[in-house]
Amino acid sequence: MIDVETRLRVARGMGKTETQASVDVFETLKARGHPDRPPPTLSDGWGGIREAMVEVYGQVPPYRGIGRRPTKKRPGCDWQYAQMVKQRDEQGRVIGTEFKVIYGDPEEVLAVLGASTAYVERTHLTMRHMNRRLVRRGLCFSKEFRLHKAAAAWEDVVYNLVRPLKSLRQEIKEQAARFEQRWRHRSPAMAAGLTDELWTIEQVLRTVPLPAVNNT
Repeated sequence: MIDVETRLRVARGMGKTETQASVDVFETLKARGHPDRPPPTLSDGWGGIREAMVEVYGQVPPYRGIGRRPTKKRPGCDWQYAQMVKQRDEQGRVIGTEFKVIYGDPEEVLAVLGASTAYVERTHLTMRHMNRRLVRRGLCFSKEFRLHKAAAAWEDVVYNLVRPLKSLRQEIKEQAARFEQRWRHRSPAMAAGLTDELWTIEQVLRTVPLPAVNNT
């Protein structure tokens, strides 16, 4: 999952199904600053995310003393989730898209999320360029799941901290000379305010992250 404004990859999930992977993503988000409800989310039309949201954030409604006691979790009334469903012809080619609101007021969801999954599609392409284990119909696959997770984690770190994105660069207005650098290149972590410089691979390898502390 990425943040649209900064392109920062904020969570990653892996599993045999999209639902299992999505549960990992929302559990990570729940521990990193979204404890009460899922953040506004936009995805493609594949299933799994709706079920994962309810699994992680859903609440069983209180029993009102009438009828059978409720046992199933239900979504919150303040959630915002929409899907951009691709429409295809008989040959499988995309001929259009449909904006489908799953949770929330349609106008509010559209204003917050927009009607495009372009950033998600682009980061998928970037992932396949940076991590050959994700290439479809290729020989560069992972024989063990732990190695696959390690490769994905390393790729996320390099993407967030080391790799500058052209769409995030800022123009430098104050130029003393004609041939000085015009742009200030930024990584997603810089755009999110997590660091003020582009990291090098050496910095990443020499940095020891502190263990997560659970304050609950």
